[in-house]
Parts: sequence; structure tokens; C-alpha cells
Amino acid sequence: MRIFVLGTGATGSLIARLLVRQGHQVTCGDRDPERARRFLGKRSGIPIKQVNARNLWSIAKAARGSHLIVNCSPAVLNKIVLRAALRLRTHYLDTASHQTDTPFHAEQLRFSKQFLAKRRAAVINAGAAPGLTNLLVARSADLLDGLEAVQVRLYESTGSDEPVSQWSSDGAFDEAVSRPPVYRDGRFHFGNRFGEREAFRFPRPVGRVGVLLAAQDEVVTLPRFLKLRELDVKIGGNDFERLRRLYRQGRLRKSSGAGKRFPQTPTPRQMEKLLSGGLLYHARFAAAVVAVGRKDDHHAMVRYDASFPSLHQIRRREVYTSPIAWATAHMAALFVKHFPRTVPGVHPPEALPAKARQAILAGARAYGISVRQRLSLQEVIDDEE
Repeated sequence: MRIFVLGTGATGSLIARLLVRQGHQVTCGDRDPERARRFLGKRSGIPIKQVNARNLWSIAKAARGSHLIVNCSPAVLNKIVLRAALRLRTHYLDTASHQTDTPFHAEQLRFSKQFLAKRRAAVINAGAAPGLTNLLVARSADLLDGLEAVQVRLYESTGSDEPVSQWSSDGAFDEAVSRPPVYRDGRFHFGNRFGEREAFRFPRPVGRVGVLLAAQDEVVTLPRFLKLRELDVKIGGNDFERLRRLYRQGRLRKSSGAGKRFPQTPTPRQMEKLLSGGLLYHARFAAAVVAVGRKDDHHAMVRYDASFPSLHQIRRREVYTSPIAWATAHMAALFVKHFPRTVPGVHPPEALPAKARQAILAGARAYGISVRQRLSLQEVIDDEE
């Protein structure tokens, strides 16, 4: 397949390399080709085109002849890139939503009829969180006779002597300034920013961590495709606590822009220097999904724990990137590998065909992403309940 990867930063460059390994013909596009080359590596033979992702015609010109556009640009540009894909009659994939006009509805879903008419498929939110987390919620629904409530819990932590961004500054800024959506009693609401602190126990070596409400895309798609009544996403770890401190100090404003508060994502060469110089000494990323429902006349709980390679484990593979970028890129590559080309429309991960979802989960384990499942049956449901 001929694939055009738009946005060649830490995640997009790694996705491009993984897709080449899968045997695809890959071209990259970025507003700054020189910086994109630093992420891809000077020895990489992947061609790079200069593209203004805010201009539909610039995207269409660069991606002409492609079978699939992989959108790794900031999520605020999703609608422009979706229109470019429709203009070119190509398939489409991205890793995140940007709910601004309609905060409880992923903007990509508005294009479903147009993709159906063009007989093309779009897979949205196809990363680690969202992405893998959506698949684990859907798998929990498959295991239970009825799904009631879901908790998605994430852990992001970086140990460094100076601020280091695990993922894009634009993405971190959007998450920090957005009100977190929650789904309670069958309805969408806004939660308090950095609110509802609770203690959550992740598997070792993370352990017990305080987690807080976060603006995550799982909340705005899962209730539309799976029957449930409660859903929220919370994040813990020192990266998220740093955002909370900035918010409480009044230093997070939409008008301030991401660049003033968040460091730019380091290139692989910069990451190597930070590691060898001892300025960056650890980083971890973990995800958990807890689903409560009914099974065989019992109250039941399904829990999934996903563990990703740590910073040093990734370094031993001679890859210089953060655990979040690594996880997102590898999951996105799996979504491409099992892309539903024959199923037109716009699909979040939970709406993919069951065989595709199962294959992606199996591929995640093959990549070294540990996914552990635990199903526990509790008391018998009383007939009068």
C-alpha cells in the first residue's frame, strides 16, 4: 500500500519506519522537512515533502496517489486532513480527536456518510490511549453479558533534570486546557479539571498512584458504540501532576499557546544526548481498564493492565523515543496492518470488526506490549435488583 504520513515528529517518524518494515511504500509530509529528517534519521530513505497541514490543497498535492493518509499532525487539523482524504478518495487514519465545536462528539464521526459515499474507510483515535484502551473496553463488553461502568486509568511519568516532553507539546497543551468529559448515569457531562482524585493501584513497578480526571477521547466515542452507563478517564504520574500545578497557578490559558509552557519533543539524537548525559533517567507509561457488569447471573469485573516498555528497555532496542510515542506508534502501525479497507465509513477502535480487533490485540503482545486480563465473579444478582 502507498501510505502518506502527515506530521513527522516523534510518533509520525516511528510510524513511518514501522510501516516500511511492513512492506508499505511510505512518503512523509511535514511543514519543516529538515526537522522531520532529524526524526527519521539521515540514513533513512523515506522521502519527505514540505506540506502546510492547514491547507487542504497542500495536503492533496503531496498525498496524491496514496492509498492511505496517516494523520500525525495536531488533532486541531483533523477536519482539514479528512477533507483532503475525501478529495483524493483515500483511506484515512489518525490517533486523536479534538472536541471543540461539539465537545461530546468526536469531530471525525461527522464525516462518516461522506466516507461511505466514497467507499473509503477512516479509523480514528488509533493509538495507545485512545486506541488500545478502546479495544480493551470492547473486549470487556464481549466477555460480559452486560456492561455497566468502565474506568480507564493511565500513568505517565518522566524523571529528568530539565523538562522533557514525552509526546507533542500541542497534544499536552490541549489536554491541559480542556475540560474533561465524563459519562455518568447515561449522560455526558463535564468534570472538574484535575478533579476527583482517587488512589489507583497499577501493577509493579508503578504501584499505588493518585489519579485525576483528564480530557481523553475514549469518553466521547465508547458510549456511542457500546451500551454502558458510566465512564471516565483519569491520569496519574508526575507528568500530569506538573500540568495540575501549572493550572492551579493560573499559568494555563488557551491564549498562551503551547510553546510557552511545554518543551518541544526531543529528536532521537537529542534524546540520546539526554540519556547519555544523565539528564533523563527514566520514563514510564501504563494503562488499565476496569469494566463492571454482569455475567452468568453474577456481578462481575474485568480488568486489563497494559504495560509498555520503559525508556531504558526502548533504548536497549536502539530506539531513542519516549514510552508514550513508542506505544502510540506501534499501536498505530498495527491498526494500519489490520486496516478495514472493505468496511467504508468512520470507525473508532471499538467499532472495528471483531476479527480486526482480535488481530490488533494479538499483534500488541507480539510487539512486547504486556496485556494482562483478570475476570472476577462477585455476588449472585438478586432477582429483585
